Amino acid sequence: MTRGRVAVAVVLSAALLAVGAGYTIVAGRHAPAAGAETVDAGPGDRFLVRSTAPDSYGRIATVARAAPGGPRRVSGVSCDRVYAAAGTVICLRRDGPLTTYQLAVLDSRLRVRSEYPLVGVPNRARVAPSGHLVAWTVFVAGDGYNGGRFSTRVGMLDTVTGATVDTLEDFTIVRDGRIVRAADANFWGVTFADDRRFYATMSTAGRRYLVVGDVAARTVRTVATNVECPSLAPDGARLVFKAARGGDPARGWRLTVLDLATLARTPLAETRSVDDQAAWLDDDTVMYAVRRGTRDSDVWSVPADGGGHPSLLVPDAESPAALW
Repeated sequence: MTRGRVAVAVVLSAALLAVGAGYTIVAGRHAPAAGAETVDAGPGDRFLVRSTAPDSYGRIATVARAAPGGPRRVSGVSCDRVYAAAGTVICLRRDGPLTTYQLAVLDSRLRVRSEYPLVGVPNRARVAPSGHLVAWTVFVAGDGYNGGRFSTRVGMLDTVTGATVDTLEDFTIVRDGRIVRAADANFWGVTFADDRRFYATMSTAGRRYLVVGDVAARTVRTVATNVECPSLAPDGARLVFKAARGGDPARGWRLTVLDLATLARTPLAETRSVDDQAAWLDDDTVMYAVRRGTRDSDVWSVPADGGGHPSLLVPDAESPAALW
């Protein structure tokens, strides 16, 4: 990781780089919304979501595990993407009148611990089980190898030391036991095992791989193909991911569980196409957002063993995170 509390920025163009370099935080820009409640994002018998209800759109909320479809506590903090673990919350949000974004690290009471500029459109967010590391994925444009089309980039931040990984594209790639050079490598969808080891998706030469990474060694190693947006189970032995139907994302995705020891795959009972990084409600159940139009979404759950059927878990919500 790069030492120091450096700006976390991904370059879109020289003009946007100038915006990032001249970035200043304006006090009061993210003042709590009216009618906000006190929300506890620390460990407990509940989970956190991003509300998509009309009267609280985009705001962080919590629901009781025993009654996820019931009353929710809604904060005054708005995010485009959110996730939490061990009392650390990552919030990716708009910043200012321009199309610029910000990474905010919040504590369990949603108070700001630190803020950094992000140049890129927020896509995914995760926190390590310890709460010490956070990771995010943004959409960027302008990569020469990609013909100027949108691609993805991952960054990481150590919330204790302030050290950063500005992009996984600088990591050494090991594929089939050999070091490879891949100028077109893209990464997205990080999930942490601990403060050193993580899983993510890597694409190169038109193929998508599950990779396991080592933050300290700055390496990633391919594990399997056709794995996108993995999410590690609490037991560390399985992960849920979205598998492109027939290997073609244009045909949609099927939520699937991968056994990391055997690499056996279990398609889940959710047969709708789910374009989300699912999360684990508990050892036996995964949860995920299903879109209704361009803005609305609901959180659903399904058993992780391939049986059962999908169930509506939290209406008008997305970005779920279990607060163990």
